[in-house]
Amino acid sequence: MSETSRILLIDDDPESSQNLETVLSFLGESTISAHSDNWQRVVSVAGELNDEATVALIGKCTHTPLEKLLDELYQWEAAVPYVLVGEHPISGSLNEDLLSRITAILPVNLSYQPLLDALHKAKVFHEHFNRLRNYEGVRDYSMFRSLVGESDAVQQVRYMMGQVANKEVSVLITGESGTGKEVIARNLHLNSSRAEKPFVPINCGAIPRELLESELFGHEKGAFTGAVAARIGRFELAEGGTLFLDEIGDMPLSMQVKMLRVLQERSFERVGGVTTIKSDVRILAATHKDLEVMIEQGDFRQDLYYRLNVFPIEMPPLRERGADIPLLLNELISIMETENRGSVRFNSAAITSLRKYSWPGNVRELANLIERMAILYPHGIVGLNELPENFRPLNKGPDEKLGLGNVEEEVDSTKTESTMLPPQSLDLKEYLARLEKDLIEKALKDCGGVVARAADRLNIPRTTLVEKVRKYSLQRKSSTADADSKPEATQESDSSEGDEADLDSAGSAKS
Repeated sequence: MSETSRILLIDDDPESSQNLETVLSFLGESTISAHSDNWQRVVSVAGELNDEATVALIGKCTHTPLEKLLDELYQWEAAVPYVLVGEHPISGSLNEDLLSRITAILPVNLSYQPLLDALHKAKVFHEHFNRLRNYEGVRDYSMFRSLVGESDAVQQVRYMMGQVANKEVSVLITGESGTGKEVIARNLHLNSSRAEKPFVPINCGAIPRELLESELFGHEKGAFTGAVAARIGRFELAEGGTLFLDEIGDMPLSMQVKMLRVLQERSFERVGGVTTIKSDVRILAATHKDLEVMIEQGDFRQDLYYRLNVFPIEMPPLRERGADIPLLLNELISIMETENRGSVRFNSAAITSLRKYSWPGNVRELANLIERMAILYPHGIVGLNELPENFRPLNKGPDEKLGLGNVEEEVDSTKTESTMLPPQSLDLKEYLARLEKDLIEKALKDCGGVVARAADRLNIPRTTLVEKVRKYSLQRKSSTADADSKPEATQESDSSEGDEADLDSAGSAKS
């Protein structure tokens, strides 16, 4: 996003417009404010100042019908998505292109995290649209949506794909399992001249060796036991289109010979047949194995390798593109929401932790994690403590006490989950007091109501914490049953008695 980018705020109600502008200003966003009947003139002036509108935030719309306004915005700039605030009558006849650009609908009483999520999602849409329309040969914006990322490695993959998508050459896609090799293959097909023809995938490692030939080339009736009727194979199914050979490294040597012949002569025979069938198919292959090492070991034919490896594309593992994880989270969650499979959000501490994870299962593992969190915390916010243990960084010092990073995470988590952003103005003193109260309450709860431990957790003196507990009229959350269940129950009791004494003395001094 350009450093001079701004949010186009369209609202016909002056008070509502002022409130929205205040909220956006609090979030650090710059706005171009206009009404639904004069926004084009306002935008043209802003354009002269080199300010680029990347998102249209639409509030009350009384001067111009919503459908007409959206169409005008679309004709002006197709890359700008729409975030609607409040109730808007959306007609069932609304153009599909316009509907696809409504990235979020928010209530009038805005809350902090949903607004941030909506703006982030809209900006991602804008960035990706602009990037993709700069690639020659890209037929449809939706093609590269699943290749989300800003890292240099992903940018290089997109560039390579743009160069070869419409060329009639074989492509070998390499990379670890779960990185998205089939996504690349499907995008290459959809951006080629064969896009209107079939895309036929086959996993060479998932089919028994004795059946692989029949799956690829088909068979005639009676060719083997159980062949009660003739059947066409994947090559015939993919005629005129693309055949994707996934896990080509698992193909047996006997089949590699026959595959080489098909690539050289563009013809084959069905199993048990004598008729030569011509084949017009583009071959895309993928593997997570090192084929050059397999060649040295005699497990893969060198001549077939050179036939397949005309144009290599390597998909980087997720651990090498941690900066892409926020964008991937947004995209995968959007897909899940579109398919009505639930929704979930991750706060900044959780995202930071996920960026540090090694991701042995790559993007597939990330997608599985999102689905798991959506089941455990439907439409909720996942913080660091809600992540499965193996996704959390180890953050313990020599004395096994929680470090500063965890306290910072608590602040972030509490702010994200408990704090509402006022629609009109912000009382900073009240906001900070509420945040302090939430943190103290959470620390006491996590420490079983033991003030001394909670004070250590918050890195403040015990007497200070006692005063703040009295100030906010907080009750320590502990129980005899909890104490009995712990080995150090006696120590807990002694500490609790000290806490009670501190609380009593604080109360007496105050009275």
